[in-house]
Amino acid sequence: MKLKPLSDHVVIKPLEAEEKTAGGILLPDTAKEKSTRGEVVAVGSGKVLPNGRTIKPAVSVGDIVLYSKYAGSEIKVDGKELKIVQESEILAIVG
Repeated sequence: MKLKPLSDHVVIKPLEAEEKTAGGILLPDTAKEKSTRGEVVAVGSGKVLPNGRTIKPAVSVGDIVLYSKYAGSEIKVDGKELKIVQESEILAIVG
């Protein structure tokens, strides 16, 4: 299924959570937090202003991004876990 987000929404494929701490300690599955990093897989056309102008999105497909912990909606498409977030919920592009 092809997914095309509307306006300023972005579809993100969450990346796996870290399995080790910075000190090298392995974390069990129960101690892992949900990842707040992901890969952008689809981008909407941009935010539409009240005057009708559209602001182009700052992210593009393939970017690795950091997003808010409780951002967006979790969905499942073709067996894959995805998140749909507004562009404003994306905190940074990992470069």
